[in-house]
Amino acid sequence: MKVKRNTLLLLACLVWSAAGFNFLRIGLMAYPAYLTVLNTLLSILVFAIFQKFIFGKLVKKHTARIHAYLEERHFFLKFFDQKAFAIMAVMMTGGIGLRASGLAPEQFIAVFYTGLGASLLLAGLLFGRNYGKAAIAAATIQSNTEQKGV
Repeated sequence: MKVKRNTLLLLACLVWSAAGFNFLRIGLMAYPAYLTVLNTLLSILVFAIFQKFIFGKLVKKHTARIHAYLEERHFFLKFFDQKAFAIMAVMMTGGIGLRASGLAPEQFIAVFYTGLGASLLLAGLLFGRNYGKAAIAAATIQSNTEQKGV
């Protein structure tokens, strides 16, 4: 199934937002018993590290790649490259395995998942923002073209 180039940004928004929401939900559900200033600061640190070094860069890279496509329609899974899908698969498998194995204490789940989930969710929202910007730009170009009678 092929979709418009800008729709790839919307798909990235939906996938990363859903993953981020789920991680954040798990972290926040575990948090009440461990709510301290130190844990909150650690969650903020996890968020900042993932946002600065991984997800912020990922959003910019994939948005630029999608905008550089020459063709208008693409296979719907092209919103990410193989490396991004591998990152998502490793994160999901690792997260599920960590929780199912019981190796990670509940406090770790609360602190780490909250920071990671918030960063993932923000990445999804940034893809959504980029989709909105692209949609507005496309509508403006179409409107200008129609006004000129081209």
